[in-house]
Amino acid sequence: MKKFTPKMVLIDVDGTLVDSVPDLAYCVDEMLKQLGMPTRGEAAVREWVGNGVVRLTERALVNDLNGYPDQALFDKAMPIFNELYAENTSKRSKLYDGVLDGMEFLKSLDLKIGCVTNKAAQFTIPLLKDLGLHDEFEVIICGDTLEKKKPDPAPLLYASKQLGVKPEDSLMLGDSKSDVKAARAADFAIICVSYGYNHGEDIRHYEPDAVIDSMAELVNLIETV
Repeated sequence: MKKFTPKMVLIDVDGTLVDSVPDLAYCVDEMLKQLGMPTRGEAAVREWVGNGVVRLTERALVNDLNGYPDQALFDKAMPIFNELYAENTSKRSKLYDGVLDGMEFLKSLDLKIGCVTNKAAQFTIPLLKDLGLHDEFEVIICGDTLEKKKPDPAPLLYASKQLGVKPEDSLMLGDSKSDVKAARAADFAIICVSYGYNHGEDIRHYEPDAVIDSMAELVNLIETV
């Protein structure tokens, strides 16, 4: 079994730490109701999440992973979604099994821990605070912290610079092809969880360095030098 000896671990939020789909699906369907459109349901939303709420809203409006809505419809819908999600960021969301064990293990090691997500700060910070994880991170990079977000490597490299750790000494923990692509481009190692949001695809198809079924399994993969 491959062992990792990072000096920094960056962790994704949606699909890795938090199952946020129940709240997102509620907001999508309530938005669509206000627009007089058919609801989509939680199963569909699970296929669409992972690229931020703007892209989720676009997909929901056209009921298509790869589609884009009319601009006028989008301009009407997005403020409705944002207002709904601001009130429903963590009412139904929950940590995945094994997350607390995994975080406790990482905290026991001599390394930096950061968070890199495509979720906007206005939703990320309250969610992490409500679920008790906010103070576990030395840096939190959100989808609107920089001009670019994952799969671009910029957020990972920014976190690396902020925490003073070289990319080659860093590890990304995520759940999607965007995480894998960002990590590869940033020269990070990448471990993915099997249970997350990857548009219905098996994350193994994107060849991360390791795949785990629970963050509790990190104890078998990460060690200090």
